[in-house]
Amino acid sequence: MNVSQSLFKTAMMDPNQPVPEGLSDAQDRPAGRRFNVYRNNVAVSLTEAMHTAFPVIAKLLGKQNMDGLSGIFLRAHPPSSPLMMFYGEAFPEFLAGMKQLDHLGFLPDVARLELAMRESYHAADATPINPQDLAGLTIEELLECTVELAPSLRVVRSPWPIYDIWRFNTEENAPKPEPVPQDVLITRPEFDPAPQPLPVGGADWIEALRLGASFSEAHDCALKATLDFDLGTPLALLLQSGAIIQLNTKG
Repeated sequence: MNVSQSLFKTAMMDPNQPVPEGLSDAQDRPAGRRFNVYRNNVAVSLTEAMHTAFPVIAKLLGKQNMDGLSGIFLRAHPPSSPLMMFYGEAFPEFLAGMKQLDHLGFLPDVARLELAMRESYHAADATPINPQDLAGLTIEELLECTVELAPSLRVVRSPWPIYDIWRFNTEENAPKPEPVPQDVLITRPEFDPAPQPLPVGGADWIEALRLGASFSEAHDCALKATLDFDLGTPLALLLQSGAIIQLNTKG
């Protein structure tokens, strides 16, 4: 007797489901206990994958709570790819929908930050420009330039201090988070993603650059967020982290 893939998948992801009727092993024996062992191994592996993918969330919630949430998440969002690097993409939205966690409103955005760092880690390599390429340009010429940004670059925006929360839970002696909104730039200057807090307007500036705006046009976008925006800090972050991979001058 054949077992449909949907029935098998449902039973595999939920330990409360019975072993599918008619399921047999390679010797045509009833799967029974073997299926339960396999199902348990899958659940354990995916739970471990969630701890690895979201270590700060796991630390904030504690192992028991993270294990429980991982099991609920598994049943709601079973893996869609055999590659574990993609597992957990829906976790931030899943956390946002958990009413029991409403008192921890920062959790979904911290998860988005961790997910963005994982995406950055697995993004394609790209060769950055030489910062000296800017040295021969006048300010006017620079402002007319457009750029291409590295595939590993990510920006996460939040009304919560997500960088400070991440840092406080990953670095010894890090200062306690202050109750301020934070936008975070993630780049990959070497092999590991590096998050950095952005000044107000920095995320608007980078997003405009990503969409093809010139430095001048992106600067105008940032000014809408803050009238004292200075592109010096975010530009330095992009150059120091190798996040600009192409500089296009006008003409």
